[in-house]
Amino acid sequence: MTRTFVAAAFLFSVVTAHAQTAPRQTQEDDYTKYELLATDTAQFRIYYEVSATTPGARFFYNTIRPGSVATDERVIDLSTGQPLKWEVVRGTDARTAGHPTADPETDYIKVHLARPVPQGGEARLLIDKTYKDAKSYFRDGDAIVFDRSLGIRRNTVVLPAGYRLVSCNVPSQVIPTADGRVQISFMNPGPAAAPLVIRAKPGLAAFTSSLPTTRGVQMTTSLASPASRLTERAHQDREIVYFLNDPKTNSFSLYHDYTESRVGVKNYFNVVRAGSRVSDPAAKVLDSGEELKVETLRGVEVKKRGLDPGEAIQDDTEVVVISFPAIAPGHSTRLRISETYTDAGRYLLDGEELVWDRAFGRPRNTIVLPAGWTVVASAIPGQIFEDADGRQRLYFENPRPDDIQTLIRARRTR
Repeated sequence: MTRTFVAAAFLFSVVTAHAQTAPRQTQEDDYTKYELLATDTAQFRIYYEVSATTPGARFFYNTIRPGSVATDERVIDLSTGQPLKWEVVRGTDARTAGHPTADPETDYIKVHLARPVPQGGEARLLIDKTYKDAKSYFRDGDAIVFDRSLGIRRNTVVLPAGYRLVSCNVPSQVIPTADGRVQISFMNPGPAAAPLVIRAKPGLAAFTSSLPTTRGVQMTTSLASPASRLTERAHQDREIVYFLNDPKTNSFSLYHDYTESRVGVKNYFNVVRAGSRVSDPAAKVLDSGEELKVETLRGVEVKKRGLDPGEAIQDDTEVVVISFPAIAPGHSTRLRISETYTDAGRYLLDGEELVWDRAFGRPRNTIVLPAGWTVVASAIPGQIFEDADGRQRLYFENPRPDDIQTLIRARRTR
């Protein structure tokens, strides 16, 4: 009995040590779509998109929410469109195999990734499952109610066919689906879960809609393009991070991530704004870590090669051209484009203060101030963080389909 006890204690200590040394599971780009199913079933289908970002990870763990019964699960590798192996495990297993903060009393979907997460890259997943949860989705008289706290920042809820939206307590876009259903979509900028409550009733006549996709190159929005203004903002996958250099140089580095899924596309074009200069362009595929070919061309060279940047350009316009393998049907590629810009008109030193005055058209934007500087004014509401190295970050999430004009002023710390 003594030997058995010692062996058990040793095994427990090994498992505990492994859980303590295993890297914490990290992820980003979370997006969830809830499709409400037949009104008396208390069921809703969940499409959960997420990127696993822990370098070297071979598994990803997705929580099965306590109180919900999950069925019809499947997992897809978004880069290839191929199904992935998965299984349901307890949190104790998750703790010993790569998710050291997992709740031992909770069930998880354990996804076997197609390849280890590359250093500085990610593994993009679609987890498709159906939940039954009568506390979250139920009938109230002639209305249906979806009442659920949503911790994911980007969400959409699709009503059953024929149902009209009566009320929604979280500021949201209302957008028709291609088959005529109503979807309610929002981005949650706050640190707490959104206590979403949606009420809907029958009575919407059948209709069809043709709206542009939210994938690929972001459309220019204007009063003359109502269709592009009705794209689902929460599902747009573009984000950008700016690293401000010494303001005396008027320069800043950036990286810009986006997913390309249009079949046959094999180039990315960055048309440089008038008044800006670009240097040190680079690009890689986040799905694999592969570095890509990058060229900086003038507009006249772009035209001679028969390349189409998607907009009218002048002969002297600077265009960064990035080449990658053509997108195959069912596949997609997540790209990271890195560059350094010089723009004295939008980033400058004004006396003792740096000034950043630039329009953002993407949904998610981050500004990283130079080391030793602190924000003293910001015109657009945003979240403020401090990096491990002490640099201050300002994060701006824009749920609207138009640009926001950021204006930031900062001073040196003592």
